[in-house]
Parts: sequence; structure tokens; C-alpha cells
Amino acid sequence: MIYYLSQQMLDWAHGTAWESRLSALRLFRYITVRSAGAAITALMLSWWLGPLIIHWLKQLKFGQDYADKAEAAGGLAARVLSKKGTPTMGGILIVTVLVFSTMLWAQWNAQVELTLLAVLVLSGLGFYDDYAKIVQQSGGGTPPRVKLLVQTALGLFVGLYLWRWPAVSILQYPGKKSVIHMQSNLVSDLMLPFCKYPYEVGAVVGVVIVLLAIVGSSNAVNLTDGLDGLAIGCTIIVSFVFLIFTYLAGNFKAAGYLQIPFVSGAGELTIFCAALIGAGMGFLWFNCHPAQVFMGDTGSLALGGAFGIIAVLIHQPLVLVIAGGIFVLEAVSVMLQTGWFKYTKRRYGAGQRLFLMAPLHHHFEKKGWYESQVVMRFYILCVLFAVVALATLKVR
Repeated sequence: MIYYLSQQMLDWAHGTAWESRLSALRLFRYITVRSAGAAITALMLSWWLGPLIIHWLKQLKFGQDYADKAEAAGGLAARVLSKKGTPTMGGILIVTVLVFSTMLWAQWNAQVELTLLAVLVLSGLGFYDDYAKIVQQSGGGTPPRVKLLVQTALGLFVGLYLWRWPAVSILQYPGKKSVIHMQSNLVSDLMLPFCKYPYEVGAVVGVVIVLLAIVGSSNAVNLTDGLDGLAIGCTIIVSFVFLIFTYLAGNFKAAGYLQIPFVSGAGELTIFCAALIGAGMGFLWFNCHPAQVFMGDTGSLALGGAFGIIAVLIHQPLVLVIAGGIFVLEAVSVMLQTGWFKYTKRRYGAGQRLFLMAPLHHHFEKKGWYESQVVMRFYILCVLFAVVALATLKVR
């Protein structure tokens, strides 16, 4: 919105005495300037709206009046404070600020619109799930098959849309006499980390990869959201990685120098990532231990889905596995725990566990780590995963 308004004012002032006076508005053409504006706007709005939304959620009694799964399982001696009664659905704050800041500072193109659509759909799904948990007062919520159905429908829509959409990524390779340009489809061609050249996998496999990126990432962030500040802190770190990736993917010269896919218009996703960092930092202000509010599925499903679709739109879906390594570990721990328990129960008559409790952060809680210890150590691991993900830009 600000970009279009500034350009209209420059066009109006062209050839008049106002042209030199309004020349500073040219700054809004730069993605870096608008990204900084989006981050600051999101942060300030979060600080302003945070107390209001928390108070509103308390008035509506949208609090977690049931013991969470970790407390219900018992054995968490290191957890001093119970989370019972803390307002949930704080994802409303994140999503509201994120969408507003992005629409205010970004140019509206297909990539931005598709990302915002995914965020709103998954946020709505998460809101319904959180509301169902509050009504049931048991933590049950929406049946998993319903959540998976909606996520799958969204993933298939995005995958099929990108397959039929004429947008491609352009890869530039130095030849003997000139630079060789190769066009690559966002869906049917797969880019692997640490590799220069894409692999043709076909439309069907490509759509499945898009589906797994969106659904898997959405659920992985959701599983990570179990300790004060854990999910949102890791989200901020991963957002910094994609801030860099989206900027480079949208810059023809930078993409050519690093020999990574250039995707026209992807640079505007940098504004989205910057807004996500600002919104995340603002929410962390209220979500750090002891949390005043939880994001709930309203926030976690939306944020995870956003990472999935951004990774696909910049033609780097597998980089998400590296950058979001903490989310992957959390999701894998749940799958291993569930699978091993079912297997041993069927084989030996009694289920056995690989971890003391899943997701992984609860395993360390049951080992006696304090909640703040788990969170900070997971932050450190998340930074390490982020560094490895950024290394893929140069090590190819």
C-alpha cells in the first residue's frame, strides 16, 4: 500500500516543483527499506495490541483451563508453574499484525497473495481447533483427520496452481563465452541443497513435495509449540534464514553470482519474512517464560504453513528441512515414538517408548531440565541449523 501510494505521488509530482521535494519517496522502491518498515511496524503493533488482545482473550475466557498434555502425563518435576488458565489463541495477534504489515509495505504479487492466503486458511483452521479445545475443556480439539484434510486440500491447491502457473525459476551458469540461462519449473523440477543443477521429478512427484512441505511444516511447528517461547523463538530464527533466501532469490545479479534459482517477484516475500520477524519478536515479548499468552494452533499451523509455501516459491523446498531442523526433530520424535509404541505393542503385547515423552522437548523436561534450559538450548541448535542452511548458498 505504501509502495503504491509513494509511486503515485512521484508520478503526480513528475515535472513539477514538487519533484525534488518528494524525491525521498524513491526509497520505498527498495525492498530493504520496505522490509525494515514492515519489521518495525509489526513489532510496534504487537507491543500495542498485545495487552489489548490478551485482556480480550481473558474476558472471553479463551484460556487453557485444562492441563496440557505434558502436565497430564505427570513427571515434570522441573516445571514449577502450571500453564493452566493462560490465554490461548494468541496466534490472532501474530497473524493480524503479520498480514497487515505485509499488505502495508509489500507489492502485491502472486507470491505474496498465495502466501497470505495459506496463512489465513491455516490460521482459521487453527482457530477452529483452539475453540473446540476450549469448548470441550479437554484438549481434544478438532479430529486429526479433519485438520489433515484441510491442510492437504490447501497443499494440493498450491501445488497444482504453481504447476499450471507459467512462473519459473531461472538458473545462470557461466559458459565459455557467455552466461548460460536455464529455466526450471517450480514444481516439476527439484532443487537439492548443495547442488547446482535441478533434477526433473515430474508434476506428480513435484506436487507431492509441495504438499509435504506445507503440511509437514505446518504440523511440525505445531508440535514444537509446547514450551514458553520455544516455537516463536525458533520461528524468528528460521525467518531470518528465509529473509536472506527470498532477497537473493528475487535479485537477478545476486542469484546469478551464487548460482541459485532466480524467481521473479520473490523479493517481495522478503517483506513478508521481515514482518514475520517483527511480529514474532513482539509476540515473544508476551510469550517468554512465564508466558502471558500462548499462540495456540491459530498461530503455529499458520506459521509452519508459511515456511512451507515460501520454500516452494523460491524453489528451495528442501532447504526448509535444514533451516527448520528443530521442527523436523520434534516431528520425527513424535512419529518414532508413536510408531515404535504401536509396533512393540502388537509384537510383544506391551508398548515400549523410545523417549521418555514426545515431542522431544518434553523428553528433556522429564529428564529434569528446566523449561528455560530446554528453550535456550533448542535456540542454540536452531541457530546452528540456520548456519548450515545459509551455507548451502555458497557450498554447491
